[in-house]
Amino acid sequence: MARVKGGNVSKNRRRKVLKAAKGYFGSKHRLYKTAQEQLFHSGEYAYRDRKANKRNFRKLWITRINAACRENDISYSKFINGLNIAGVTINRKMLSEVAIADSKAFTELVQVAKDALANPTKTKKVEETKEVKKVEAKKEEKKAETKDYSKMTLAELKAVAKEQGIKGYSTMKKDELISNLK
Repeated sequence: MARVKGGNVSKNRRRKVLKAAKGYFGSKHRLYKTAQEQLFHSGEYAYRDRKANKRNFRKLWITRINAACRENDISYSKFINGLNIAGVTINRKMLSEVAIADSKAFTELVQVAKDALANPTKTKKVEETKEVKKVEAKKEEKKAETKDYSKMTLAELKAVAKEQGIKGYSTMKKDELISNLK
């Protein structure tokens, strides 16, 4: 049997590895074996550091927010707690940008947090009523959707029939499903 060396395929694979290793120090960019090994390590470092980068940025944002909070006579933890009680949902990245770019707006946020910390029951009641209204609105939407079966697709009708426990819904036609659902 003839010996197969790989030819162009192997050459292209090695060329691709050496091209990716361009800029590495010493033999790591010249020799295929060491270049390939270094690329494996580089991939691991890149994966690890993509995760670490997220942690580092969050740490930076918290540091910036804390510095701005101290200027407004409140600690970072009390500020965040006050925002949570007040129902203000804004991420730390945006908070740090506001703290850097617009100190007046940040001062207003601090005031909202301080007010919420001073009167936590008032803001909690407001949040609870908002949540109740949202739940009621969702229930009304579901009722409105299920009443008009003629506008629904066959797949939607089958899903409703399954929820209601109608037997043999999978083989029914659309008009049969509509009549059984009513």
